[in-house]
Amino acid sequence: QVQLVESGGGLVQAGDSLRLSCAASGRTASGYGMGWFRRAPGKQREFVASIMWSGGLTAYADSVKGRFTISREYAKNTVYLQMNSLKPEDTAVYYCGRRGGSGYDLWGQGTQVTVSS
Repeated sequence: QVQLVESGGGLVQAGDSLRLSCAASGRTASGYGMGWFRRAPGKQREFVASIMWSGGLTAYADSVKGRFTISREYAKNTVYLQMNSLKPEDTAVYYCGRRGGSGYDLWGQGTQVTVSS
């Protein structure tokens, strides 16, 4: 059974950087790829970035393009989200998800990112 475990969240100031990690445990990385989503207080969960295991094709939400970078380390079954130039509006719980054949079918527990102004 595959489990996703996020880490790396915290409290930072505007303009700072953080790197989130999502480690898939249980067995070799499965699915087509991985994605990061976030949910801010009072808002719905929104897409942030995604990456395919094979080929490394990436996609980003417009709100994070140029500031966030998603990457993968296949040998460690781990996906990272490097977040630079953080803004208060980036404050949210960040979740990683596994993208299977029918969409995202497995989620981590989330990690809190708080950006103070």
